[in-house]
Amino acid sequence: QVQLVESGGGLVQAGGSLRLSCAVSGRTFGNYAIGWFRQAPGKEREFVAAMNWSGGSTFYADSVKGRFTISRVNVKNTVYLQMNSLKPEDTAVYYCAADRKYGLGTQDGWYAYWGQGTQVTVSS
Repeated sequence: QVQLVESGGGLVQAGGSLRLSCAVSGRTFGNYAIGWFRQAPGKEREFVAAMNWSGGSTFYADSVKGRFTISRVNVKNTVYLQMNSLKPEDTAVYYCAADRKYGLGTQDGWYAYWGQGTQVTVSS
């Protein structure tokens, strides 16, 4: 069983930064592709960023490209989402997701394992 636990969310002013962490336990972390998604109140969950199992490939939603960076440290079984130049429209619950597949997924149905989410609130 794979478990994911997000942390690092909070309240920040527009223009500020936060770093989210996702600790992955269970199976061999290095074999898993990882994705970050978010869901704002009243909206559907949307893709934010993804990274393949090796870390060699990444993909970002247009809305966060150039501001967010996904990274992983396999020896720590942890994935990070560095978020800079935050905007009020980035306010959402952020989720990390994982699956043991090649490539990377931008659809939430691609991933089998999910964390519980962490709240990010950006004030104007």
